[in-house]
Amino acid sequence: MVNLPATLAALAAALLIGFAALSMTGGEFGVAGVSFLSASVVIFLRERYLVGG
Repeated sequence: MVNLPATLAALAAALLIGFAALSMTGGEFGVAGVSFLSASVVIFLRERYLVGG
């Protein structure tokens, strides 16, 4: 069975990383940094509370 909350969190992290990459190409390095940081927090919370590992 698929762990839907964990899957959605992984999708959110991937979208944040993609948004950060696009922000970097536009020269918005502050926005990119916050996006990368947010993706890191989402990944941490996913691994800590949703995966159960």
